[in-house]
Amino acid sequence: MSLHDLVERGGSRVHEHADLGARTTYRVGGSVRALVTLSTHADLDDLGPLIFSSALPTVVIGNGSNLLVAEGEHDIIAVQLRGEFATLVWHDEHGAVTVEAGAGFDLPVAARRLASAGVVGFEWAVGVPGSFGGAVSMNAGGHGSDMAASVTLVHTYGPGGERQWHHEELGFGYRRSALASSEIVTDVTLRLAHGDATSALATIKEIVHWRRENQPGGQNGGSVFRNPEGDFAGRLIEAANCKGLRQASAVVSDKHANFILVDPGGSANDVYALMATVRERVLASSGVELVSEHRFVGFEDDR
Repeated sequence: MSLHDLVERGGSRVHEHADLGARTTYRVGGSVRALVTLSTHADLDDLGPLIFSSALPTVVIGNGSNLLVAEGEHDIIAVQLRGEFATLVWHDEHGAVTVEAGAGFDLPVAARRLASAGVVGFEWAVGVPGSFGGAVSMNAGGHGSDMAASVTLVHTYGPGGERQWHHEELGFGYRRSALASSEIVTDVTLRLAHGDATSALATIKEIVHWRRENQPGGQNGGSVFRNPEGDFAGRLIEAANCKGLRQASAVVSDKHANFILVDPGGSANDVYALMATVRERVLASSGVELVSEHRFVGFEDDR
């Protein structure tokens, strides 16, 4: 099978030479050879085998946070999930609450809906601007919790077809899991609890307020580097005198040093170059080599 077969079979579901950078939260960067939109499980059954037999690498995009795409076009197939893959339902089970989320559903929206219904334990996710698929793949977290704390089951579709992953198989660690980048996460199951909706919504309000006070707006991809054990990337970057450091159209935030902002119409390559400079300066000043939280498309070194 070839990309031509995918394009012919996919019809309007496949967009050739698609601008991927504009679909990231940086809103800069290049394009990919094809963007495939899957809205139903039937779409996945129909196009999945063609995606994985095309010989091109595959990258799944959610909300485009934590994703940086190099300038130019890349021989990659990007996949985005909509429709049936962007749902959220829950039900009582053995005294707890089982939540079933489509991989394309937004975490902040899920956090608010669940809290409003008195389902607690996911309030922290209001501060993560991503969707369930990417969040479970990288074990996203914040405000004292992460995906590993509540995920019980994940369904994926990959080169070998469909697979079901139980919690113990997911190999969760700090900002990582056993899920390969080639796996398309389709559904995520969580185990949460009943609680007080008023208290849960108050917690969400506090998290949102903290983020507005402590993190920048503008065009950025979220936290750039993982926190090293026992320390904070933002503190190390600030200690290396990198706050406000600029590389052409990209600049380290004055508000929170672990964020890089890019000017409207700027360049993803400037962001990447600034990341490298920050890493070098932190290594020189503290001996700590920072590791990025981002995923990269089109860059040789994806640290």
